[in-house]
Amino acid sequence: MSGILILDKPAGVTSHDCVSRVRRIYSTRRVGHTGTLDPFATGVLVMLLGHATRLAQFLATDVKEYQAVIRFGFKTATGDLTGARIDDGETLNLETLNIERIKEQMLEMTGVQTQTPPMYSAKKIDGVKLYELARQGIEVERKAVEICVSEFELMEYVDRRDAEDTEEAQRFIKFNDDGTCDARVRVVCSAGTYIRVLAEDLGARLNAGAHLVELRRTRAGAFDIHQSRAFDELARLAETGAESRALLGLDDALPELPRVPLGTDDVRRVHHGASLRVEDSTLGDGAHVRLTDDKNGLVAVGIYDGTRQTIQPRVLLVPQNDSA
Repeated sequence: MSGILILDKPAGVTSHDCVSRVRRIYSTRRVGHTGTLDPFATGVLVMLLGHATRLAQFLATDVKEYQAVIRFGFKTATGDLTGARIDDGETLNLETLNIERIKEQMLEMTGVQTQTPPMYSAKKIDGVKLYELARQGIEVERKAVEICVSEFELMEYVDRRDAEDTEEAQRFIKFNDDGTCDARVRVVCSAGTYIRVLAEDLGARLNAGAHLVELRRTRAGAFDIHQSRAFDELARLAETGAESRALLGLDDALPELPRVPLGTDDVRRVHHGASLRVEDSTLGDGAHVRLTDDKNGLVAVGIYDGTRQTIQPRVLLVPQNDSA
């Protein structure tokens, strides 16, 4: 069984746990995902089953979208609600934490920039995950990487939108009894961006100290939360043998790539790894293209050679003995 599953990851489980559960539901070992979510985070986790695992290289760099709640008042060791509180002497000054100042700082944090991965992350150095070192009290030097934050904005709290007489600060900021306050934000960013680090950096800019208390991924590339399936729904489908209904086709994974339809003879050639002669002035040299059969099924992903006007199959999705 091959296909793409858009999972609505629940809180409290790791991305690896999700892979294990999907393997059991679909009775297959060939399951992977295209972007780790922290255990406390929820939302879109793109799962690849069967031949679809070969598409991971094209999906790992997809743009991501998140909704998060940032709590101002103190930092934590992990940058989120799971870590121990860090009291560094800073106190939250609500008078300086006004909406305009928050928006101004968020705007300054958009664009191409560098970000240092946090110690509490799954990033590996010399084969060891950083969080494993962090739990031992070991901190190592990390290389900053280039990221892009294309959108970083405040969101209103849903339950306050109907209150016409509510002040702007109270529509965007939730004040807590312990002296902290929360802001709900939306972020669109490149793959590899740590929203926890964005929250900490925003807090530092506001002299407030900050950490994440909620994180939900709402989009990964072409897939959004409205296409996702929860585990309880998958379990109900599996009870009647209908779990395949939750899977998207392989061709849904790369809608941005040009499609090149193939005839029966060309499909056979692709199965043998042979290049195809294609005269198409709209294709750019080195462009990746989708090679599809007469049923619009994805056969392979190829690379166009503008000089030779040929497409060389790069990733074969349907082996010859699986095609009819």
